[in-house]
Amino acid sequence: MPNYKLTYFNMRGRAEIIRYIFAYLDIAYEDHRIERADWPKIKSTLPFHKIPILEVDGLILHQSLAIARYLTKNTACYYDFLQGLPYQIIHYFQCFLGAVWLGDLHSPLWWLQAFLHSCLIRLPFTVNPETLAYGVKDQIFKELLTSDAPHLLQDLDTYLGEKEWFIGNSVTWADFYWDTCSTTLLVFKPDLLDMYPRLVTLKKRVQGIPAIADWIQRRPQTKL
Repeated sequence: MPNYKLTYFNMRGRAEIIRYIFAYLDIAYEDHRIERADWPKIKSTLPFHKIPILEVDGLILHQSLAIARYLTKNTACYYDFLQGLPYQIIHYFQCFLGAVWLGDLHSPLWWLQAFLHSCLIRLPFTVNPETLAYGVKDQIFKELLTSDAPHLLQDLDTYLGEKEWFIGNSVTWADFYWDTCSTTLLVFKPDLLDMYPRLVTLKKRVQGIPAIADWIQRRPQTKL
């Protein structure tokens, strides 16, 4: 068995889907959590200056969804974008949560541009995110939650339909991704899923898996 070391901030964020997979597959790993104050000096040592990273016997892997696919390959919970769940839905979530996962709603709006692009809305690239007032950025994020998120949720709800899982007849990492993403969104808008009972049921179904329930119970308690 390889030696795994996962490095990320002391939060759920982008790394939580990886932690779900480790828990579900009962794979031992080092959950290395760093504090925000230490990030600048660590960032300069990484090839792409981003986390999470997963070290596999010293080999560094990047990007949370690529890591998820790597860990689940040849397992029952593997999911490939070609299997059904539209890639744009996965991409939509990834972009939507970019600033949240960084724990800083005032970070540059690369995530916002990508998110709006996925909605076929164009944010002029002449806009300099750094010149936007904090209140404007917060307002944009609020509008995404109240105006744009329902369209994504409706698409997800329609796709799920009466199925138990997004893909096939058993859980895949796509279901884990839904649970980890929606958990974060609910921090900012607790009533976000009130109109989507099937998505709530799926969320409960994921969290009811014994290995996942055990991880949720013992993981460090963080807001995000």
